[in-house]
Amino acid sequence: MIHSTADVSTEAKIGSGTSVWNEAQIRERAVVGSDCVIGKGVYIDRDVVVGDRCKIQNRASLFRGLTVEDGVYIGPHVSFTNDLYPRAVNADGSPKTDDDWEPRPTLVREGASIGAGAIILPGLTIGRWAMIGAGAVVTRDVPDQALVIGNPARRAGYACKCGQTLTRDGDTYRCPACDATFKFESAEASAK
Repeated sequence: MIHSTADVSTEAKIGSGTSVWNEAQIRERAVVGSDCVIGKGVYIDRDVVVGDRCKIQNRASLFRGLTVEDGVYIGPHVSFTNDLYPRAVNADGSPKTDDDWEPRPTLVREGASIGAGAIILPGLTIGRWAMIGAGAVVTRDVPDQALVIGNPARRAGYACKCGQTLTRDGDTYRCPACDATFKFESAEASAK
């Protein structure tokens, strides 16, 4: 289903069962997988890749250089940046063009969730099943299942695949909701 007000390039590929809601824009050579929900006003830049069963909420901005794996949740107003040194003009005052910069690749791994209004700086990897808190500004890679919050985002714990915050029990982490248990090799090292 593609809403009549959505602007989807004829060069984009949209998987079966995907819904693209009003005012969304999907640019040239973007790939959106099957069974996704693309919310109102979402911007997906050219060459962006989105996996299957992703949910991208209203007004999220996915800029060139981004790859999103399967089962990722991207909250409303999330912004993925792609330029570490943004300028509108070159040093000589001439307008910058696509030839004047190279977008830094960003990867969001399977099952990750990114809360409303988060900003993800370029060139990072968000780990599998990681949880990014609302409004976080992510300035460095996020390990698998890590829960990060704040500006700049810092690890505040770990998240279960079901979404709940894990509680620590010695060298094991347990989910209070589904009782799953996990061990994280570098939990102590990454806490420092």
